[in-house]
Amino acid sequence: MEKMIECKNVTFKYDNGENTDIKLALDDVTFDVYKGEFLVILGRNGSGKSTIAKHMNCLLIPSGGKVFVDELDTSDEKNTWAIRNRAGMVFQNPDNQIVATIVEEDVAFGPENLGVEPQEIRKRVDNCLRKVNMYSYRKHAPHLLSGGQKQRVAIAGVLAMMPNCIIFDEATAMLDPSGRKEVMKTILDLNRIYKITIVLITHYMEEAVEADRIIVMDDGKISLEGDPRTIFSNVKMMKKIGLDVPQMTELSFELKNSGLNIKSDILTINEMVNELCQLE
Repeated sequence: MEKMIECKNVTFKYDNGENTDIKLALDDVTFDVYKGEFLVILGRNGSGKSTIAKHMNCLLIPSGGKVFVDELDTSDEKNTWAIRNRAGMVFQNPDNQIVATIVEEDVAFGPENLGVEPQEIRKRVDNCLRKVNMYSYRKHAPHLLSGGQKQRVAIAGVLAMMPNCIIFDEATAMLDPSGRKEVMKTILDLNRIYKITIVLITHYMEEAVEADRIIVMDDGKISLEGDPRTIFSNVKMMKKIGLDVPQMTELSFELKNSGLNIKSDILTINEMVNELCQLE
């Protein structure tokens, strides 16, 4: 598989210029993100997950090691804008990303700054708003929208710059359950229908269930890596790191400990229902 992002022995420390004995935020982190993949990065607060996300968009540059985005070295300043065109980023608070007073003008902001022709901008704005199911709101004022709708407008704004990859840095953290559901459906559609590479930083385990692969970070290092079933069936290890697992995985873990002959890698309610129905 082709690599979209390569992180090679990445170390990073937040340096205030005074204290030389600062703990590493990232400590020798190595992994790849493949084109078309849906990768989730999990970790408790301070684990380094948002720090590594910011390295994928040149918001941070490694103190040691290398990050390549589509084979471009992030530490070379000449590559910064090319990298940001290839790897867009959506943050926690959509209000921080919305800059215009009308939805379609906000989505047009990025391409305008790239010098895209007006006719092409019009086409991109309409296409991207349709992709996130916000086309009917194109003339609305963003501040009147719900949190989930604002976040979808922010996603459309990133899409309009036509990236190959989008990094979501806890993009659902400030939303209610309904807004989270809207945004997660949009993220899955972008990956499965439009084949855009997705890196999702989250602390919601139910969102991580949909991933192709999960990386779990702890104390600036990678603790676990694998598909959702492999990661979440490791309940004791996840709890030790300070993370939860999906509710159905935890239930299957407790039922198995109680002596019930049940699978330990159940992820969803439907899987649990099917498993219970097969018990004698």
